[in-house]
Amino acid sequence: MIGCDLGTLFKLTVAGGSYQEGLTIHLQGVPPGMLIREEEIYRDLLTRKPGQGELTSPRREPDIPIIYSGVNAADTMPGFKNKGYTNGTPFVVLIPNLDRHFEHIEQYQVTNRTPRPGHASYASYQKYGSWDDAIGAGLFSGRYTSTIVAAGAVAKRILRDHGIEVVAYVKEAAGVRCPDVSLDVIKQKSAAYKEVRQKHDPVYQAIFASGRLRPEMRFLEKMAVLAEFEREIPDLKRPPIDEEAVRKEYGVHPKLNCPDLEAADAMYRKIVEISESGDSSGGVVEVIATGVPAGLGEPALRKLDAELGRMMGIGAVKAVEVGGGFAAKDATGSRFNDQMAVEDGVVKFESNNAGGITGGLTTGQPIVARLTVKPTPTIAREQHTIDKVSLENKVLAAVTRRDPTIVPRVWPVAEAYMAVVLVDYLMIHLGYQAMAAKVAESG
Repeated sequence: MIGCDLGTLFKLTVAGGSYQEGLTIHLQGVPPGMLIREEEIYRDLLTRKPGQGELTSPRREPDIPIIYSGVNAADTMPGFKNKGYTNGTPFVVLIPNLDRHFEHIEQYQVTNRTPRPGHASYASYQKYGSWDDAIGAGLFSGRYTSTIVAAGAVAKRILRDHGIEVVAYVKEAAGVRCPDVSLDVIKQKSAAYKEVRQKHDPVYQAIFASGRLRPEMRFLEKMAVLAEFEREIPDLKRPPIDEEAVRKEYGVHPKLNCPDLEAADAMYRKIVEISESGDSSGGVVEVIATGVPAGLGEPALRKLDAELGRMMGIGAVKAVEVGGGFAAKDATGSRFNDQMAVEDGVVKFESNNAGGITGGLTTGQPIVARLTVKPTPTIAREQHTIDKVSLENKVLAAVTRRDPTIVPRVWPVAEAYMAVVLVDYLMIHLGYQAMAAKVAESG
């Protein structure tokens, strides 16, 4: 299988599947000298995982990351303090699957001949035949997006060191749209939402806050902790959430990362209403990067916006637009052009319809992209399908174990994906600039 990699200098390769032993993140290009902990990676992963209430599937995968390689096992010389720091070799993270149950495997075995309409199960069977990893949809499951989020946690750490920040949120869900909100408010509310999720996440409390999993442990010691923890998952209880207190203290919805609380409430009500009818809903996620220097990107066939278009690789995403996007078709040049002026020697733009990118290169403005997320294919209604082996017409029974909407779980993936792309292009940009400076210096 090809297609499981992304990037040139900062290169991500993923592997694994929903019901395999787990998932793997292999990162080349992680700079040496960084102290990255599993807890830091998990803080991002906990925002994506299911089992968080009425808006997600009941599967309770803890998504606990284990750093496997790419860091020093000990201080390398007397006087050196580099134990646990990245050493420039490939940085590998494992995410073991811990919430696999045989009864669910049996359910997949029984229903795998009748593909879910709108899901990849028919097309993947045509490609891989009887060898297709169809238990839990394999690599076509939303589980694989945890690999992107884990890689994104590392990428965002690198970007912060260069003054670049990436933030994403739910712009629209179930037909309810968030009104325009300032970038400062988006950043503040998104950070508050992440804090709430961490505070009320039982896995974080049981594994990291308690010190049960520690960086200095050997790999096998960490595996022993996870083996023990796996038996506790069925009885794991979420700390109770005082939703009214969360609203007052943080000003956010406890289940939806939308910066406008009134819109988030309306989204939530509509999602639940559609779900109770046995159906599912879609929406839009917006992702924004700030602090990106002008001139970053490559022209022609490797334009930065074209690379961001690869966010179509995120499961359930059916469209990606940058800046004004699809609205450009109804605009005029005089209205759509981002007119410029110089103030105190600094270039200022009157608008940002380009989404911070022209000619494939950044302008120095915020990079803005929106992802259209389709309704979840798995619904609690009967659907027309086929037996993909015998090619007979069939009726697919209603499914209860499902995500009513995938939108609340896509924004962390979009945030991570953009971060991975930006780190790769930042490395290319800095390398080019350094070479150009050297040429200019030599005359």
